[in-house]
Amino acid sequence: MQIEILPSLLAADFGQFAAEIRRAEASGAEALHLDIMDPHFVPNISFGPDVVALARKTAPGFRRNVHLMMSRPDLYLERFAAAGAQTLQIHIEADCDLHTELGRIRALGLKAAVALNPETPVEILAPYLDEADGFLVMTVHPGYGGQTFIDGCVPKIAWLRARRPAADIMVDGGVNDRTLLTAAGAGANQFVAGSFLFRQPDMKAAVDGLRRGAREAFACAR
Repeated sequence: MQIEILPSLLAADFGQFAAEIRRAEASGAEALHLDIMDPHFVPNISFGPDVVALARKTAPGFRRNVHLMMSRPDLYLERFAAAGAQTLQIHIEADCDLHTELGRIRALGLKAAVALNPETPVEILAPYLDEADGFLVMTVHPGYGGQTFIDGCVPKIAWLRARRPAADIMVDGGVNDRTLLTAAGAGANQFVAGSFLFRQPDMKAAVDGLRRGAREAFACAR
């Protein structure tokens, strides 16, 4: 199973997006994570397709994982695909038909993943287990960076791994060098880290440390 670390652009210096994207790429991280928020789905606003396009222009070879925290992601799939998204994650809680939208994402040539908020029971994903390329377990309440990891979400990771042994299972929220070990031990293989990484003077060393820890914890638990 491929272990991947994804710096979250939400924690970057918004006045220096291009420089921060280059720093994330130089860290050796596998992909860049971009959180797209509307004020209906979460109590915040982040950025839109133009920032995804900037990431593609700034670092063409740096994979772009786009997390749509939106009440109507179905209205924007084509725009984010055109901007350069390579994976689109949409929420089970969004106001759209998930079966239809996962198919549309794949038809656009992108990977399709389903995201799950902390308060949502993981069993609700059962009808979509074979339709999604991956799953995102939110380990904080979405909307703001720098929150504390919710340990109660960890069993959701194990539930998904037991049912989709080869799927990508991502965690997002409160990820650091300690909480990552817990998530990896439960079966996660992709880790979004925002504040923890962007505040590091040596992001490459931090990414290497997270990846090494995740590999060991994931292997020990299997």
